[in-house]
Amino acid sequence: MPAKIVVERVSHAFDRHQVLESVSFAVSPHELLCVVGPSGCGKTTLLRIMAGLLVPTSGAVFIDGQEVVGPSHKTAMVFQHFGLFPWKSVRANIAYGLKNRGRREPERVDGLIRTIGLEQAAHQYPRQLSGGMQQRVGLARALAVEPEVLLMDEPFGSLDAITREQLQDELLQIWERNQDISGVFITHDIDEAMILGDRVVVLLPGPGRVSQTIEVPFPRPRAAGGVRAHPAYPELRTSLWEALRADRQVPVHG
Repeated sequence: MPAKIVVERVSHAFDRHQVLESVSFAVSPHELLCVVGPSGCGKTTLLRIMAGLLVPTSGAVFIDGQEVVGPSHKTAMVFQHFGLFPWKSVRANIAYGLKNRGRREPERVDGLIRTIGLEQAAHQYPRQLSGGMQQRVGLARALAVEPEVLLMDEPFGSLDAITREQLQDELLQIWERNQDISGVFITHDIDEAMILGDRVVVLLPGPGRVSQTIEVPFPRPRAAGGVRAHPAYPELRTSLWEALRADRQVPVHG
């Protein structure tokens, strides 16, 4: 089956600072690929290029064989710092992408509000929500437009450990229910990459480059707790840790 997403020798520089160097990988249909790496290795820059928000200095990204030259209706993005409109309610934030595309689908918005468990907060504003609740809204807003490609930039990175594991489990459940989505999940956390990903791309800094791509052996459906209890978990974690330690310029959250 042809790849859904192809990143082909992507390099990027800001002025004279080289951020990415010849990054290549592919994402299969319905695969959730995690990209793990320390701060400063160009993870967010790479994701913005994949979303069509940045033009690479060289190389290209393809979705379904078509080069990405700008934002696409096939793609939705979940941001690290929620990215919600503070003046819009939960319901209006989730409906925003649909409205931008000329679609009024209140039943779909209602269904997503139920999925993220915020029925009682549908008319509240972001300032009234916890961080975890805000990120649930950001994820629902991305899913509302029924994207074929979901790009996630460390969406759980600022949350406490309990909320983070809850949202990891919710994302795993959503992934099982949405067979038509392929995704890339950016993280600096080894455990999160193993819990969520089908494969893990290890990105190292100086400039950002692919060190290894590692298969994740845990079957789906899966849950965060079940992954941690799997007998292959310690060995995989060690492999990822060693791959990241290949470059010790920047500390990694182990």
